[in-house]
Amino acid sequence: MTAWVRGEVQGVGFRWFTRAAALRIGRLVGFALNLGDGRVQIVAEGSRADCEQLLGWLRSGDTPGRVDGVTEIWDTPRGGYQGFAIR
Repeated sequence: MTAWVRGEVQGVGFRWFTRAAALRIGRLVGFALNLGDGRVQIVAEGSRADCEQLLGWLRSGDTPGRVDGVTEIWDTPRGGYQGFAIR
């Protein structure tokens, strides 16, 4: 799953908390990355249920900053990730 989160999501620890949520869910690999347009991109690979749990957290209102919206796409996992990174 690749998700793009828009709102006040940079400079508030959003990537760090996203990584912590992914590690808490477990079995997820991927990364969180600040984009030049102010959004955060999240790539998560794992079971559909685990990815949906992370997506639910992103939309929960329990994140740092302010999330105005989340857009996601689902695709075949590419592999090659070691853990969940902050980029």
